[in-house]
Amino acid sequence: MAVEQSAAESLLDRRAAWLQSYRFGLRVDEQGTVVSVGDGIAWIDGLPSAGMDDVLNFEDGSRGLVVVLAKNLIGAILLQATDALTAGTSVYVTVRRLTIPTGDALLGRIIDPLGNPLDGLDRPDCRMSRPLDSLSPAIATRDIVKKPLYSGNKVVDTLIPIGKGQRQLIVGDNGLGKSSLAIDTVINQREKDVICMYVLIGQKRTTVVNTIDALRQYGALDHTVVVVAEATALPGLTFLAPFAGCAVAEAWMAQGKDTLIVYDDLTTHAQAYRELSLLLRRPPGREAYPGDIFYLHARLLERSTCLGPADGGGSMTALPLVETKEGEIASYIPTNLISITDGQIYLDRRLFAAGILPAIDVTKSVSRVGGKSQHRRIKEKAGRMKFDYLQFLELEAFTRFGSRLEASMETKISRGRVLRELLKQDRLSPLSIECDLGWLIAYDLGLFDRVPKGALTGVMVGLAAKVVASGLALDDDEERWRQSVTAWCEELVPHEQTA
Repeated sequence: MAVEQSAAESLLDRRAAWLQSYRFGLRVDEQGTVVSVGDGIAWIDGLPSAGMDDVLNFEDGSRGLVVVLAKNLIGAILLQATDALTAGTSVYVTVRRLTIPTGDALLGRIIDPLGNPLDGLDRPDCRMSRPLDSLSPAIATRDIVKKPLYSGNKVVDTLIPIGKGQRQLIVGDNGLGKSSLAIDTVINQREKDVICMYVLIGQKRTTVVNTIDALRQYGALDHTVVVVAEATALPGLTFLAPFAGCAVAEAWMAQGKDTLIVYDDLTTHAQAYRELSLLLRRPPGREAYPGDIFYLHARLLERSTCLGPADGGGSMTALPLVETKEGEIASYIPTNLISITDGQIYLDRRLFAAGILPAIDVTKSVSRVGGKSQHRRIKEKAGRMKFDYLQFLELEAFTRFGSRLEASMETKISRGRVLRELLKQDRLSPLSIECDLGWLIAYDLGLFDRVPKGALTGVMVGLAAKVVASGLALDDDEERWRQSVTAWCEELVPHEQTA
């Protein structure tokens, strides 16, 4: 017995000594070598067990992601690159998926697509992480879009409503206010329990700084995470930026929270992917874009949805931005995204040049599912208003040919011009939905008909202030709304002005 006990103790001692000497770390089974490197990609020889989307560690401290498996070489996009990265550098496979930290610690922070801080603060203390690329929620877990998401813009909230879980494209030429509309929507989510993600893809540093300053100035940064891949960033980071933002928002959606994500913009993202694909020797297709660009954007946007109550009831609303050239909405990337999304907001250069801001073309804009989430009163009032506005646009076209119109037609044109002034709105000044109901009721009652054009802006500002101060809600008695709005307009528009 003593001999057996001694042998057992000796075995335990050897095991304890082995455990103490063991060091946890990456076990290197194989090693590759960089054949060539440049323009944000690297070609690697060796690593026969490497698979798609594996993360690579380079000997100099650089990192890469496998995207091409050729017969003799591996193509990788660079995520981090040092000046020491050259041909001959050793490469190892980590055999793990690319992830990004998630959690409430990211709120108010500016990060890159890998989760590294860009605001000069410490790394966010996030205990959870999520893969950048994952499958979209199954059909059985999804619910219909039934809760509104208010942008604060009069045209959008009344005529092109957006619901939580919807994918609404913002399309137009460069410089027409696409980003301003998206920023206004993010600002309008203050105190509405909606967590926002703003993804800046390949933007200039001045644009990045201006966007962050606007969000901070209007108190929107506290409920927002900004993911930045600047124009000077590696093409691989520009390519991964929207997936990183989506993964962070997806984590909150899985917790049952409502989220909003802005992709600014997917035109730059498509160009970065085209650049990488051509460098990686993939065959080009239409407009030199790779054949899977449609699949790439569809895979990204399909992750935005509204989950059913059994799966937490969270939602992710997507506002992708896409640029057109000279208003050509039928070009490749815009048509791809129009077919993927649930509607589009189209900004027109002619309206912008005429001073009609925001330059939203109502005739080309549509929301296919947002109407189901719109409040019944807004839907009723806005329906009549939209009919009047479209009729006015048609009649106004006839007046350009010098046609003589009947008195009733002249009245409709006059009311249409008033309505066009009412729909104008300055940037960074979102309006509550209660204020929208207030001016819709006033327009429906004809209280703006005799107001001089120059006084309309002042009356609208005063009416909005009265609505906010009154505390009236959308579901309050309709007669009370009518009486209140009538009294306020009588007060705001002196009789000598309406004469």
